[in-house]
Amino acid sequence: MTYPLVADLAADGIPVAVTCRVLGFSKQAYYAWRTNPVSRRDLEDAYLINAAVDIHADDPGFGYRFIADELPARGIVAGANRVARLCAQQRIWSVFAKRRGLTRRAGPPVHDDLVQRRFTADAPNRLWLTDITEHPTAEGKLYLCAIKDVHSGRIVGYSIDTRMKASLAVAALRNAIRLRGPAGTIVHSDRGSQFRSQKFVKALRHNGLVGSMGRVGACGDNAAMESFFALLQRNVLDQQRWHTRQELRLAIVTWIERTYHRRRRQRRLGRLTPIEFETINRPTHPA
Repeated sequence: MTYPLVADLAADGIPVAVTCRVLGFSKQAYYAWRTNPVSRRDLEDAYLINAAVDIHADDPGFGYRFIADELPARGIVAGANRVARLCAQQRIWSVFAKRRGLTRRAGPPVHDDLVQRRFTADAPNRLWLTDITEHPTAEGKLYLCAIKDVHSGRIVGYSIDTRMKASLAVAALRNAIRLRGPAGTIVHSDRGSQFRSQKFVKALRHNGLVGSMGRVGACGDNAAMESFFALLQRNVLDQQRWHTRQELRLAIVTWIERTYHRRRRQRRLGRLTPIEFETINRPTHPA
């Protein structure tokens, strides 16, 4: 449901007509939703989905069966079929299930696996994760390469392009380096050709970064990055049919910068947003 975004942006001074036009629906549809926003069933489904998202965030290995078993402890009673339907609708899957969507041929690693599924970091710029996702538009596919700082969950660099080349990954890495100025950071990826390319490996070495690669076919080896892409899929990519690449590009950037970084609170961060967490935990230097 994208209608609440219209109200949020209107509160920030963006005209309703402009937002509706960008998101691809009429003002009449938006105002009809405001008159009668949700049915009781929709509201109950929303509560269930929110609970499922929280349960899955606690343990990305949980599929719909485990989620259904956890719901009664949160005061929600629902049949397994209903939970399965809503989880599939929201793309809530166990990270150990067969990976959906983007597939790339994995080649031999160019780095050792320095992470071993330990997705924790006690300070910024100790461990970054990176991966690529894609989504279709009426004009063709759009590709996003994102880099996530494990410490705060912040997306420190990303690049969006119409082709999935090594330059896509290199551009995301350079953006992250410009923002953070890291030294000795481990950058963990899968074995996609973009991350094994000479351009990407050279960019790592030239900037004093350390590459790391997971195993072939092991989705859990990059589960923390998968969880970010799953959120993006549910909140942006699957919200509507995208007519143009520019329309989808704007929606992705808006969601990352406004919602994910500044509005979406994460339980593992003490219910802070990534920006709040980094601000509070910013290291102090003596005068």
